[in-house]
Amino acid sequence: MDTTPHTHTQTSCFHCGEDCSSQDITLQEKVFCCEGCKLVYEILNQHDLCTYYDLNSEPGVSQRMRVRPDKFAFLEDDKIQQQLIQFRNEQQTHVCFYIPHIHCSSCLWLLENLHRLDKGVQRVTVNFSKKEAQIIFSHSETSLRTIAELLTSIGYEPYISLQDLQHKKPRVNRSLIYQLGVAGFCFGNIMLLSFPEYFAGDGYIDESLNRLFRHMNLVLALPVFFYSAQVFFKSAWGGLKHGFLNIDVPIVLAVIVTFIRSITEVWNGHAGYFDSMTGIVFFMLAGRILQDKTYQGLSFDRDYTAYFPIAVSVMKDDKEVPTALPDLKTGDTLLIHNSELIPADGIIVRGKALIDYSFVTGESVPVNKSVGEIIYAGGRQLEGNLEMLTIKEVTQSYLTSLWNRDELQHKEERQVSFIHLLSRYFTWVVLLIATVSAAWWAVHEPARIWPAVTAILIIACPCALLLAASFTNGHILRILSRNGLYLRNAQAIENIANTTHIVFDKTGTLTGKTGTEVTYYGITLTPPQEAMIATLAAQSSHPLNKAIVQYCGPASPEAVFDFQHITGKGVCGWIDGVFIKLGSADFTGAHRKNEIDGSVVYVALNEKLTGLFTIRNRYRTGIHGLLQQLATRYPISVLSGDNNREAANLRKLLGHHNTLLFEQQPADKLAYILSLQEEGKKVMMIGDGLNDAGALKQSDIGISITEDSNNFTPASDGILEAGQLPRLTALIALCKANKRIIVASFILSLAYNITGLYFAVQGILSPLVAAILMPASSISIILMTFGLSEWCGKKLHQRELQGMSDKNHISG
Repeated sequence: MDTTPHTHTQTSCFHCGEDCSSQDITLQEKVFCCEGCKLVYEILNQHDLCTYYDLNSEPGVSQRMRVRPDKFAFLEDDKIQQQLIQFRNEQQTHVCFYIPHIHCSSCLWLLENLHRLDKGVQRVTVNFSKKEAQIIFSHSETSLRTIAELLTSIGYEPYISLQDLQHKKPRVNRSLIYQLGVAGFCFGNIMLLSFPEYFAGDGYIDESLNRLFRHMNLVLALPVFFYSAQVFFKSAWGGLKHGFLNIDVPIVLAVIVTFIRSITEVWNGHAGYFDSMTGIVFFMLAGRILQDKTYQGLSFDRDYTAYFPIAVSVMKDDKEVPTALPDLKTGDTLLIHNSELIPADGIIVRGKALIDYSFVTGESVPVNKSVGEIIYAGGRQLEGNLEMLTIKEVTQSYLTSLWNRDELQHKEERQVSFIHLLSRYFTWVVLLIATVSAAWWAVHEPARIWPAVTAILIIACPCALLLAASFTNGHILRILSRNGLYLRNAQAIENIANTTHIVFDKTGTLTGKTGTEVTYYGITLTPPQEAMIATLAAQSSHPLNKAIVQYCGPASPEAVFDFQHITGKGVCGWIDGVFIKLGSADFTGAHRKNEIDGSVVYVALNEKLTGLFTIRNRYRTGIHGLLQQLATRYPISVLSGDNNREAANLRKLLGHHNTLLFEQQPADKLAYILSLQEEGKKVMMIGDGLNDAGALKQSDIGISITEDSNNFTPASDGILEAGQLPRLTALIALCKANKRIIVASFILSLAYNITGLYFAVQGILSPLVAAILMPASSISIILMTFGLSEWCGKKLHQRELQGMSDKNHISG
């Protein structure tokens, strides 16, 4: 019995690099896998753009899946254009397209030379990291639809979703950069102008110059106080309005007190503390920008509109009318083309339906539906075209309810960082010390009340704590992103560290989305028989048949006669005088084998059962080791929309004390997460699909697995590249180290504060001491957090190398 896949010598397509089943499609001695790839080459060759192929080997995208001619007809609708266009005047129009197929330097070169394919295009600017192309074109010479169709024809189809129509993309927030620039300029100049004041007692500096420098410092401090520090004022006020004393409150208090006392000092002919005040604002802004910069460009907030097309075809008077999704009404008849997403719940009125609900339910096997049956939004049609009558509007469909459930609690209401808790107690302690000091000096020497109280509030500012948090969080976020884990914000680091229970989705998370494991059992097939089976299987778009084609190798050049597709049963046809059947046991005359894992496709040649193919989703590399590591540290649950065929394998990996649940609908996953949280667990949910959206949002930390960080993913707190999933244990350890670094930095800042308070409570804190102590503490905290973060990052890499070494030792 032969269960080993056959290997074949293949010729790669000159354009896209895919294997060519034959060498019949050629041009200028170059071989192509399909007429589409050949057509793209002809277009580029005609316009002298074949440099595209010199920059990278086989840089193109396969054109085997043809796009129907009217797919972008909706872009001629003025109302839709207005939502997509960023700028328009009499001469030109600006639009930004998301193009997921951008992957190499050849893509950049070709897109930036788009004007050579369409004279109406004036300029194209490509953002490689975001996979976006900013296109400026003359609308008198070309149109939005023409450009979209041109991009598609050369293999760069723009992805336009309903989210683009309903949510305008936020403009890049540069206010923090401007505020940091102003604060840095003023802080540097104030420090320079303050040096003469520090040494004025030596008699080397003219007092009139000192007076001039003090007033210049006052002028320089104004924009910092009234402009740069506004971000902290707004945050502190927002917390106070909701009865929450966040870490920005003592920062703001220190800034205000420092500013007021400095003005008083200047008025009385003394040096102020403008250098300390501007230094606080500058370093705080620098830390916040470092933290924000890390996850810029990734989209963590998703809803159903990110997955839906912007328009569909509505049948009116036997004609296809492109209609924007928000304009769909109950009772409209929709034409759903092959491979299109179903946008609303409805009833099939014409055609055959093979619906892939894997993105909604997690079940990997497509479902057959016939005329009169209900189909739900979120499924993808795999078998030709069908017509359906909508029974619910888009916003009321089952799919949208995954985001709109009333049971979902807002994480912000449930999660409070330990930094804010520390700052709350810190603030009360500082206020208590200031009050006691004021009471003491009120009895012994009232003249020292104002200097002592203001000095305490200035020197005891928790800026070192905030710097420790901002710089450590920002740097850890960058280290995590270098290792394929992109987190929404700093709070997500803390939530990962606090996790007490981990929940995995199975299909697409533990198993790969694309890789399948195909095994053949039965009478050994000859290469010609494999080729004929591949030819028959290639006539169907069913995922199981596609897996069989991949297993059997290149198709036979022979034609298929009397091909039939029996919905829910299988396919059959004549090839070179042999009648072949592929499908279910009943269809092929086999006895069903329930004990076999995975999906089963039987094969019969000339009405004689030959064998069967088993198709299983392959577990990702390294998953076995990951689950065994995590099982020793956390309780683990695996939730799957599939049946329980994999229960035995997963039970071996997880042990009997962990939870396995199969045939789980999205509502079941959400309910399970809620039940764990009611028990006081801090839940990390790791999933990949739309069916996990509710559970990801509800969990304390939701991580979405993606094959590509720029692809669309469900709403989540973090995005983890699929290849990095086996390193999850080490990434969690790094998040835990983050908290220890912040605590260590906080202890160091307390040492500075205690030193400063020793002088402050006596009312003898001079501007020189404050000017030295404040920047010294800030700079040392920055150096400490940077060094410890880098050290932890190197430990993460060393731990990975050690794990690989141990694995090789065991295998050897």
